[in-house]
Amino acid sequence: MNKLTLFAVLALTWSVALAKSPTHFSLRAESMGGAHVAVVDDKEAIHYNYAGLSQINRLGNYDKRPEQGYYPRNWIGDMRLTFGGAGDIFKFLSTYNDVKEVQDLFRDAQNEANAITKDHPQITSKTSAILDSLVKNPKYVKTISSYDHKTMEARVKFDAELAFHNFGAAFWMNGSVAPYIDAGLILPYVVVDTFVIDAVAQMGGAYEIIPNALSVGAGAKIVKRHKTNMVTVGLANYSSIVDTLKDQLGDATDDFFDSKTFSIGLDLGVLYQFNREVRFGASLRDIYLKSLAGETLIPNFTMGVNYSPRFMNSNTGYGRKFNVALDFADMFNNDRNYKFFTHLNFGFEFEQTLAAIPGLNNEFRFIVLRLAGGFRGGYPSAGVGLEVLRFFSIEAATWGEERGYYTGQDENRIYMVQASIGF
Repeated sequence: MNKLTLFAVLALTWSVALAKSPTHFSLRAESMGGAHVAVVDDKEAIHYNYAGLSQINRLGNYDKRPEQGYYPRNWIGDMRLTFGGAGDIFKFLSTYNDVKEVQDLFRDAQNEANAITKDHPQITSKTSAILDSLVKNPKYVKTISSYDHKTMEARVKFDAELAFHNFGAAFWMNGSVAPYIDAGLILPYVVVDTFVIDAVAQMGGAYEIIPNALSVGAGAKIVKRHKTNMVTVGLANYSSIVDTLKDQLGDATDDFFDSKTFSIGLDLGVLYQFNREVRFGASLRDIYLKSLAGETLIPNFTMGVNYSPRFMNSNTGYGRKFNVALDFADMFNNDRNYKFFTHLNFGFEFEQTLAAIPGLNNEFRFIVLRLAGGFRGGYPSAGVGLEVLRFFSIEAATWGEERGYYTGQDENRIYMVQASIGF
């Protein structure tokens, strides 16, 4: 792989489509189609519904919550450091092959132009000879058409999360760029639409108004977003790609700690245990007190329900958990509100302890497997997670996001993998 191919692929893979507000990507929730506002029985309550913090160290505990004691116990708390990244590996491979093929065609055209100018000294413009050779090549015309506004997405994340009964805090960061490739008139080029870094520090708690039934939660967060403007980089000039990426990185770090550019946000939530198997939840998140990076963000109001049949759950050394959830999400966002499925998230998860010390209420589990699936805004999602010795876990998930105006117009397929350590 030479410099042109390397830098073109790097520019494409360091990318992500920008959300309306800083978005934490929980692979457990995303693999369930994003339906999680009534599930929230671990640290994910910090991000989806603070009221769920009331369930930590209560599920699986017959003394503290007899109606849900049959669950696998979620222990005393949840502390994790997580690193993750995402990208469409299939599009990455196809883009790499396309870039390499264009590069080979360009090299052949350059060799042909060198021969022509050598044999015909009256032709003084080598650039014109190269372009003429490319245009005459039927293979080039076919190859270059694959670049028509071609996008390729990837994401990176870091999370530091801490959750106990009725309290949770987190610091997390997402880095994102939104580039695409256009064919251009002769040679393709990369357009970097936005370069964004989000950093969020948040903290909140829950309170049980009615023991074992009704909980409310609230939290606050400090958010910093750095955003740069669009840049265009030609694939034929790989040195400019390096300079551009360096400039963007410098711009991102120059005023990152300027307190004037921080925004304060609020999150509210409620969770109601209707009976031992059914929970209802609602949350109003991302209530920002001022604009973020010059943009006014829409609060996210979501309502949902979770069903956890008792016969599918087991609080033993080989504990088992099963949840089915349905959310009507982001109800204040009217961009696509005439399409019902854009707001509808549905999913299930099945978690089974494969190795443990029996008879210890699932407190000493060695290997836990989680499988999940669902639909997020009309697009299928799926995920798998493996926890070892309660300390290390690795998860993978895929889901779809709508880039167009209506459901089904333009799917952005995300494949994400993350690893975490903690208790």
